[in-house]
Amino acid sequence: MDRGGSNTGTLLCLNLSRRNPPNLEVSLLGDHTEDQSVLKQTPLHALHLSLGAKMVPFAGYDMPVQYPAGVMKEHLHTRAAAGLFDVSHMGQVLVRAKSGSVEDAALALEKLVPVDILGLREGRQRYGFFTADNGGILDDLMIANRGDHLLVVVNASCKDADLAHMQENLPGCDVSLLDDRALLALQGPRAEGVLAELWADVAAMKFMDVREVPLLGVACIISRSGYSGEDGFEISFPASHAEALAKALLSHPDCEPIGLGARDSLRLEAGLCLYGNDIDTTTSPIEAALDWAIQKVRRPGGERAGGYPGAARIEEDLQSGPVRRRVGLKPEGKAPVRAHAGLFAEDSSASPIGEVTSGTFGPTAEGPVAMGYVPSAMAKAGTRVFAEVRGKYLPMTVTALPFITPTYKR
Repeated sequence: MDRGGSNTGTLLCLNLSRRNPPNLEVSLLGDHTEDQSVLKQTPLHALHLSLGAKMVPFAGYDMPVQYPAGVMKEHLHTRAAAGLFDVSHMGQVLVRAKSGSVEDAALALEKLVPVDILGLREGRQRYGFFTADNGGILDDLMIANRGDHLLVVVNASCKDADLAHMQENLPGCDVSLLDDRALLALQGPRAEGVLAELWADVAAMKFMDVREVPLLGVACIISRSGYSGEDGFEISFPASHAEALAKALLSHPDCEPIGLGARDSLRLEAGLCLYGNDIDTTTSPIEAALDWAIQKVRRPGGERAGGYPGAARIEEDLQSGPVRRRVGLKPEGKAPVRAHAGLFAEDSSASPIGEVTSGTFGPTAEGPVAMGYVPSAMAKAGTRVFAEVRGKYLPMTVTALPFITPTYKR
């Protein structure tokens, strides 16, 4: 999941060459003809412009792809200190059972996801995904137990479809989009210190904890999570106060604004999926190596196994193994291998065995990194494959994910 929103129909192509980082080339494919006048704006749009952001169309919004420092420096700053991301374009959906019981809401939502929501304690959240009848993934998301309701955060370009999906299939629940709130992601090893300036008790939170606390005298919802591979937080805040909060966080010397470009390279180094690239309606969660997100109680033989769309295919993949598998890929040499490059077993083969789904230069990994799908028999780390790039076969090595060591606070 890109916690900045799906990029369905949009590919960020980033030339992260170390030879010339100040002149980093950032181009957008897919949405460059989109009518700028119909693009939505987040509550922080004016702040992005004042900070000198380069704006691009993304999932129907006018979003910052980078700031004057550039993608390379933004990426490295987030890994070393703290970066602030505007992810307000994502969907924040409230699910409340008409009975008033959060357990009823959890059981209802379990009919749409292969995830243990009933066992999710108050003040905790969990990663999950909506599945299709064919076992593919409609969207990936975060689900939080807020005590008397569930808060579901979905990808930007999927949020209208996700909202309709929940409203149609959860008749015992009131489902509503919270469109009056902003969402900020504060990521990096110094994120806790930055947020502690506004809320002293932040150190008590663990990875995937969710709390409602006052920041600048305004109630907000904080989760200790994010999509960079670093420790950090996502902060849901009233839209009318979002700019004041962003400025307060950015006033800390360790905190800098970060755009979509660095967000993409950060999540790829962390081995995290981007919906529309690495997962979609053709990929099962098991093919996507997301089986860790399906708890024992929802697996075959579990107390609440099945009962969600596509359960037959997903359970078959769990028991017998999938035909293909998402893997990390390290190209040999310095040139990144981009999404959609075909993968081959030999450097002279005419028949592809798979495809690269995401690829860029990894500033922290200090070299090109990629993800893609290969036959399960070739998914073992160390296996050599070849990517076709402009008619040439470039060697790549199947590599364990992630490419960096995550710093989540367990």
